[in-house]
Amino acid sequence: MSPITLLPFIVLIGAMFLMTRSAKKKQQAAASMRNEMQPGTGVRTIGGMYATVKEIHDETVTLEVAPGVHAIYAKNAIGAVLVDEEYNRIVHGEEEAAIVPDDASSLTGSDDAADDAKIDLGKKDAADDTADEAEAAPKDDKTDGESDAK
Repeated sequence: MSPITLLPFIVLIGAMFLMTRSAKKKQQAAASMRNEMQPGTGVRTIGGMYATVKEIHDETVTLEVAPGVHAIYAKNAIGAVLVDEEYNRIVHGEEEAAIVPDDASSLTGSDDAADDAKIDLGKKDAADDTADEAEAAPKDDKTDGESDAK
């Protein structure tokens, strides 16, 4: 066989090797993260629940999901171990709240001239409306008795 025909197979085997290698690295990182958990650490489960670790066993972890409420989870269900600052920020709301204005005045300039300027949205006075309607009315030369039938 020629080396050109073997090239696609070599590339395919190399790609498979690289993909399995990165997957193994991710699994090892997740396992080491779970092994480094200590009681009192804040965690996030793979379901998105935040809790505090109370006890660690071989395959399970006891989590305190609310004061006095304990639940037993598999170690594999721990998605992330959080640092104390991040856990307190998320769970206890210890962060600055974003200030949202009641109106859109903060989105526009605060120039006094801009506040006084009026924007023409195509509205006209009532006198102009009646004059425009009279000009725009269709003109029929037919009388009421005539029909369109021929």
